Amino acid sequence: MDKLAELKQGLEETWHSLGEGWRQLRDRASEALTRFTPVNRSRNSLEDAHSPPALASNWGLLAGDLYEDGEQIIIRLEVPGMVKDDLDLEVRGDVLIVRGEKRVEQERGHGRYRVRQCTFGSFRRSFALPAPVIAEKAKARCGNGVLRIELPKEARARGRRIEVRSG
Repeated sequence: MDKLAELKQGLEETWHSLGEGWRQLRDRASEALTRFTPVNRSRNSLEDAHSPPALASNWGLLAGDLYEDGEQIIIRLEVPGMVKDDLDLEVRGDVLIVRGEKRVEQERGHGRYRVRQCTFGSFRRSFALPAPVIAEKAKARCGNGVLRIELPKEARARGRRIEVRSG
């Protein structure tokens, strides 16, 4: 009976661990899940003549990080295959909006796609900013598949240390 109890406990721990892993994955990916809208819906631009349309996905992950320190907010967004001309940035109120287009890259030849997980088309991602920023002084650069945006905080958002004097 002890072996059965150990097996039951092991299965319960495994089930809990799997459930927790999926929960964490869902929570982390929910912000990164991005809808891509095909720019050209013509058959030649999205899939070859031998590839079923169902294999082309309109959803993909654009993973990003938002980091805040006392002076600025830094956002890093993975944008594989894109260059600066593919991207458009805008600060609207307390939201950073990133728009872009990932262009179709496909193999030419006589083969056919069996798996198609790469997404292409135009997209829009929004990041809620945790503090007011000076949009006019923002800097952005794109290299090695990563977009880095630096947004200086407004002076009132930075806070100010107040020295306490005696007497």
